[in-house]
Formats: sequence, C-alpha cells, structure tokens
Amino acid sequence: MATASAHKSLTKCTNTFLLFPLSKKQHSIYTLHFHQRPLCHGCYLSMNGCRKGQSRGPVGTIETQTLEPVATTSMALYSLKMTISKMKSEPPYRSSSGIVRLQVPIEEEEVEAIDWLHSQNHLLLPRCFFSGREHNSFDSNGRSLVSVAGVGSAVSFCQPHPFSYWDWISIRRFLSESCPLIRAYGAIRFNAKAKVSSEWLPFGSFYFVIPQVEFNELEGGSMLTTTIAWDNTISWSWEDAINALQETLSKVSASIVRFPKQAPPTLILSSHDIPSKIYWDIAVNRALEMIKKNNSLLTKVVLARSTRVVPTTNIDPLTWLACLTVESENAYQFLLQPPNAPAFIGNTPEQLFHRKWLHITSEALAGTRARGVSMALDRQIELDLLTSPKDDIEFTIVRDTIRRKLEGVCEKVVIKPKKMIRKLPRIQHLFAQLAGRLRSEEDEFKILSSLHPSPAVCGFPTEEAQLLIAKTEVFDRGMYAGPVGWFGGGESEFAVGIRSALVEKDHGALIYAGTGIVEGSNPYLEWDELELKTSQFTKLLKLDLPLRQKVDCK
Repeated sequence: MATASAHKSLTKCTNTFLLFPLSKKQHSIYTLHFHQRPLCHGCYLSMNGCRKGQSRGPVGTIETQTLEPVATTSMALYSLKMTISKMKSEPPYRSSSGIVRLQVPIEEEEVEAIDWLHSQNHLLLPRCFFSGREHNSFDSNGRSLVSVAGVGSAVSFCQPHPFSYWDWISIRRFLSESCPLIRAYGAIRFNAKAKVSSEWLPFGSFYFVIPQVEFNELEGGSMLTTTIAWDNTISWSWEDAINALQETLSKVSASIVRFPKQAPPTLILSSHDIPSKIYWDIAVNRALEMIKKNNSLLTKVVLARSTRVVPTTNIDPLTWLACLTVESENAYQFLLQPPNAPAFIGNTPEQLFHRKWLHITSEALAGTRARGVSMALDRQIELDLLTSPKDDIEFTIVRDTIRRKLEGVCEKVVIKPKKMIRKLPRIQHLFAQLAGRLRSEEDEFKILSSLHPSPAVCGFPTEEAQLLIAKTEVFDRGMYAGPVGWFGGGESEFAVGIRSALVEKDHGALIYAGTGIVEGSNPYLEWDELELKTSQFTKLLKLDLPLRQKVDCK
C-alpha cells in the first residue's frame, strides 16, 4: 500500500498518478483523455526527481554492487530477490538519499534484451528500451553494452515546463563516474512551448527514467540488474523505495520466450494524413515564398506530417520495434513508455551528440534518396545525391550550423568527413561527422540546449523556422524530432527522435516524418520523401487491403 509521503510526490488524476502537476486546462484534457482511453487497471507510484525543495548536490550514497555470476535469467532474478529481502531486514545505508545498483552477470543463457522486455508485456509499468548505433559503452569486465531494456521506475524526471539547467542538475545528482551504468533514459519535446495534445500529456515537456529492473544485453553475455533510489527531501524514503522494488520484482517474469521478429498480417480500418496531400502542397509553396522573400532570413524549414493508422487489432510496439531492429543495424532503436501511456518508438539513424568525458561528437545528416535495386542503380542514385544543388544547400546549412554551435563550447572542432554518403537498408543520406573537446563537463547542458533543435529537423535560422512550423503544422510533434537518449556518469548519448511513431492501445499508431524545404524544393518530391521515410512502419501493415479507408485531413 502506498505511504502518505508517496502521495505527496504525485498528483492523482482519474485512476492514474501523474509524474508532474497539471494546470486546470491540462487536467481537464488529461482526465477526458484517460476517461475515453482506459489504459490503467491500477496505480503506479514512484519518485519524481524534479521537485522543488530538493538538494542540488549529489545524493548521499551512489554505489554499484556486483553479485555472484549465475547461469540463467531465472537464477539472477532469484539472487536479486534474496539480496533485496536481506537489505530490507538489515538496512545497510544510513544516508538520507542515495541510489544503489545491484547487478547479476548471466554466463550461460543467451537472451536478447528485447525478448526479455517482451516477456514482461503483462506488466502495467513504465518501460524503456535503448540500443546504440555503435556499441561503445562497456561493463566492468570490458564487454560492450549492446541493448538495455527496463521496467519500473527507481526515479523519474518529468515536468510540464521546458527542460532547464536545474532539471539537468536534478538528474546528474543521481549519476556518478564510479557507476557508469546507472543511467537516465528519456526524451525531450521538439518544442516545449507548443500546445500539448492529449496523447503526449503523460510525457510532460521531458521524461527521463532510471529503471527499477534492467536487462543489459552484452557482447558475450548479459546482466539482470535492480536499482534502488531514495531521497527523504522529496518524501521518498529507503523504505518506500525498497517496498516499491519488491512489488515490481514480484511481477517480473523469469520465463523468457523468444518472440517472432515480424508483424502479423493486419487489416487497416483507416489511415489519416495530417496534412493531406493538397494542404501539404499549399504549405510547401508558402514556405518557398517565405524563403524567396528579399527581406526574409529564412533559408530552410523542416515541415512534418503525422499519419494515424488504425488496424483491426492492437499494434504491439515491441513487435514493431523488433522488426525495425532487424531492418537497420546502423541506427538507434528506442522505446519510451511512461506509466499508463502510449509507447514512443523509433529507429533513427541520426546522432545528436555523444559525450565521453570531455570528448564530444555530433553529426550532420540531410538529403534523402532511396536505395537502388542493383549496384549500378544504387551508385547512380548516390552520384545524383552528391551532385544535387538543392540537397547540397540543405546539407551545408545543417553541417555549418552544428559546427558553429560546437565551437561555442569546444576548444577545437574537426569535421571529417566533410561530405559523404551514409547508406541504410532502404535509403541513403548526405553525412558529415564533427568532433570537439568540451572546456568543461558542465557544458553538457549547453551542448544539448544548443544543438536542439538542429536545422536537420527544424530549419535555419532556428527562431524563424520554429515560427513558421508553429503557424503551419496543426498537429503536436511531441517528442518526435526531439532528443532521445540517456545521461550517465561521465558519458551521455542522444539521437534525434526521427523515423518514429507513437503507439497507443486501441487507437493504432501515429507515424511521423519530416522533410527539409529549401529553395528548389518540389512539393511532390518532398511528399514522396515522406512516404519513403514512413515506409519502414507502413510496410509492417497491409495498407493495400480493400478494408482500408484513406481519409485526408487538413
């Protein structure tokens, strides 16, 4: 049963506990939304680490304990339960705040993180998944970390206001270089000042979580872990934390079943594009008129489309994600799902930044073409992209803007290569990599707030592009095109949340895509680019079946 102190950390709304306070207007929207969409059959309690009155310094205890290796996942779960039970009866910590990670290496059983997470589908708990494009993080034995899957929330960080320096500090106080695998996974809205639609309300303006229970897939092994976090100053005691963890562990399945990495055949009830093709053409032409004005500073704007598909059966977000993982190895895969909320999933090729100590890298990605059906055609398409004046303008804007922003906080910035082709299974892009050295690790927040939104997903100049997007788009991007990734002690990594979708039980999926508009853009070709980018999702659905009804919306 929840303690009285736990209730102080949460706001009750219908049958759901929110991780942040709402305005009266937001509360009424949220109540209506969840009255119409009964996703919750119980309540979930956890600590929100972004609360007024908390300490700004690091928590009192930060520790990682590695238990004896075991052969299987079920044995690891048993080991963790026994250890937690002993810690409850004999509390080992006297500090008023802390975070402790317990990890059990699994030496014989081979399990993928996404299979473990799928085996927990019965849980009505927050969950997350993250797989980096390059496996450059390592455990204490030097094995690279492939994927992380998590359920529950040891501590979450979520507020309706824009992500601030103090919110970053609130996360950092639970992290330490001595415990590099304690990480906060999450995302930030594309535009925190834009009106929030009902489907995005549970995510707040930003949402990060340090999971209670994690499965870490390593090269040559795996680990099952638990994390306990407490802070008396925000009314979440050691007793609250360990009781909540035991409750979660009692529901975690020890039986792991490999599920098929393919979506079942599905009939589509409806598909809605916002904007429709007609209104898209109008929007692109208006943007081109703005760009061509003599007194206009605008040189590029990224316009997006939202497509809601509603099938006859519910979409399993993990099945979709698994299909995307199979398709593209050179991309980040992610899933974020707050308690009693839709799942935000994606398969993005674009890195926002990666920081290891003071070294930082970022990327410029722009221009899109399909892959050729033969090597000769693929090469021809590649040359067309490399020599396209329109795509070169778009790419140069992105690359040079990122360079200038990095130069603001780095001692030196190197661009290598300056322009090349990055090939993915279905598409190819113009690409450049940028690297620099931060003057201080405190500059991490500056990098994040400076690089986002990048001209690759917003435009240039940023303010002018955001104004035009706000006037043009009639849907909420939410976390689409925002930063998605993790903060850790001494290291952090964020991708750009493109090639993504919001999957909602009983309401299908919202699939997002955008395209850069510069002088020389053609509305018809840009629409084709949207179709190409969303095809990684739509190919999982049988869109050509007679039952499908296409509905165009402004």
